[in-house]
Amino acid sequence: MAPKRSQASAVSRESTPSATVTQTVPASTPIRTANKNQSPAEIALGIWENYLDKTPQRTKLIDVFMAFLVVVGVLQFVYCVIAGNYPFNAFLSGFSATVGQFVLTASLRIQTNVENKADFTSVSQERAFADYVFGSLILHFFCVNFIN
Repeated sequence: MAPKRSQASAVSRESTPSATVTQTVPASTPIRTANKNQSPAEIALGIWENYLDKTPQRTKLIDVFMAFLVVVGVLQFVYCVIAGNYPFNAFLSGFSATVGQFVLTASLRIQTNVENKADFTSVSQERAFADYVFGSLILHFFCVNFIN
């Protein structure tokens, strides 16, 4: 952690008797230094704050849906382990739908992210969403047919 400055620091330099340069740094100005001894909690907090500040709302919504899909997949797997997998094709269908939807959503997130605009110049956000909906319909059609 960087030491705190209790008073303002002043740096002055005289090149000629008539020219004086004075630079003052107020004590309230945070000084950012590359601290190599940061704890993992501080690093995670910095990443989280950066995510909250710089990520668009649409991307955050997609991320929440992806987290929901992970939770649903874990719950399906835990249920299969605890209760058994008698209709195994139903478990496979549900788990495949969850994983497939996660992959499609990750693809949508990549295509609609503003930082990746240079990589997807020919794909508009509307086109990416239409492809996502079409892929989701095909995925769920096959999953429903797999259940029997």
